[in-house]
Amino acid sequence: MSAPFAHDQHAPAARADRFVIPATVEQVLLAASVFWALAANRLFFNAALHGRDGASAATWGFAFGVVVLLVTVHFLLLALVCNRWTVKPVLAVLIVATALAAHYMGRFGVYLDPSMLRNVLHTDVSEVRELLAPALLWQLLLNALLPLLLLWRVRIVRHRWPRAALVRTGMLLGAAVTAALTLVAVFQPMAALMRNHREVRYLITPANMVWSIGAVAVADAKGAAQPRQPIGLDARPAAGRASRQRPLLVVLVVGETARAANWGLNGYARQTTPQLATLPVINFSDVTSCGTNTEVSLPCMFAPVGRRDYDEARVRGSEGLLHVLARAGVAVHWRDNQSGCKGVCDGLPNDSVQALNATGLCHDGHCLDEGLAYDLDKRLDKAAGVQLLVLHQLGNHGPSYFRRYPSGFARFSPACEHDDLQRCSREQIVNAYDNALLYTDHVLASLITQLRARAGSVDSALLYVSDHGESLGEKGLFLHGMPYAIAPSEQTRVPMVMWLSDGLRASAALDGDCLRRRAAAPVAHDHLFHTLLGLLDVATSLYEPTWDLTHDCHLPALALKGR
Repeated sequence: MSAPFAHDQHAPAARADRFVIPATVEQVLLAASVFWALAANRLFFNAALHGRDGASAATWGFAFGVVVLLVTVHFLLLALVCNRWTVKPVLAVLIVATALAAHYMGRFGVYLDPSMLRNVLHTDVSEVRELLAPALLWQLLLNALLPLLLLWRVRIVRHRWPRAALVRTGMLLGAAVTAALTLVAVFQPMAALMRNHREVRYLITPANMVWSIGAVAVADAKGAAQPRQPIGLDARPAAGRASRQRPLLVVLVVGETARAANWGLNGYARQTTPQLATLPVINFSDVTSCGTNTEVSLPCMFAPVGRRDYDEARVRGSEGLLHVLARAGVAVHWRDNQSGCKGVCDGLPNDSVQALNATGLCHDGHCLDEGLAYDLDKRLDKAAGVQLLVLHQLGNHGPSYFRRYPSGFARFSPACEHDDLQRCSREQIVNAYDNALLYTDHVLASLITQLRARAGSVDSALLYVSDHGESLGEKGLFLHGMPYAIAPSEQTRVPMVMWLSDGLRASAALDGDCLRRRAAAPVAHDHLFHTLLGLLDVATSLYEPTWDLTHDCHLPALALKGR
């Protein structure tokens, strides 16, 4: 009787052991590397094999070599940080992060380079909420939950010291030798791919995340270790400031995700700017952005040298336009309706529409852009000296374009009313996007109307320019953030509009016809820094007249040219 009883006593433990997977650290890392190479790198394989003959033996050989390289490279990287204590926590984090990355890369066609990772890390809760869609649950179930369950059932086999060292060394050498031999075998096509399309390395998942997070961490650590370098220490009021008879207020509206292709004033088939079309605005029809996301474009467009000689470390490590203006006595104020000023307004007066709690304009963590005009009338009534008011829009921030405008602006229908763009047709997505542009047109026209109402007592100007554009399904791409070198024009061409009060045009002797001719020529974010220095009468050695859009349109300058 005792034998059966003893057998029953140990049965639960025996059954539990059936679901335990004994494995060494190296075996677990190899399995994870194989899984990611095959399950998380569809976009990389599409890019690497693009244009190759699918029936060719050479193509299949190259594809096999790419798989081997992905497996061995990830194995070597993981082996540097994983031992029997850290392997499960590290892999658990990477499993979830890789599933998320693969989902959003595949859904929107984005590249996880350092600028995109910086964008992700600085995304606020409201933006994250809009990116959560039902399709993500299936991705997490297949590529995160199931692997996590398997990882949980793994029991790490421990070897004694000499054998453990030999196993680790042997696996590392084997992986390194395999990677080297494979690279030799596919060197020519791989070298051509990486030389001609360097951006594809940011499709290799999860290595792209690890590399980009490291690059961002190093850059941020360097930035935190030293304060922003001051620029324009010689900034002072220019000669025109002393002769000014009335206060001057310049309103700079920094748009969000508005693309030039859908801007009514640029000749778009739809009139998405009907109110601006009735106002005496100057439309710049060919404008290039500094970057393809806010994290890059915003600091860049406020720098003295932007995209034409782009240096991210210098841009992020230095003060910008607003600090130079403040140094010259301009009263600068930043008002935000998005995710912050990305450092360009640090230490300067600023507030947010959310904090102002404009009645009826805020809901679910987001506010409509009309809140940016809060107290503008009072500011105009009390205007004195020279002021710059910067209004940072929420604009057309995706994917939830339908949340960016009130129902009264839903002119184009049917509009996509889902946070998940995959649930909408391209026509519905474009309709929602264009409705959001209609609302931006209304916001800008309302601001100009307020400025015009006080034009008899306050000289004023409004300058609007978007930070970057947006893809709406062209070439399978959505949203923005593509590496600049390969970004489509939809992400780098943006709208820009200028309005000047009669008093400002007269006091600055600006020729409107000249400005309109200038607006027809190519313009870039690089012009913003120097144009605002000119409009606000600030003198500094940083000022480059050739980059000031108004410089050659002063009437005295035109008269001199005619001599």
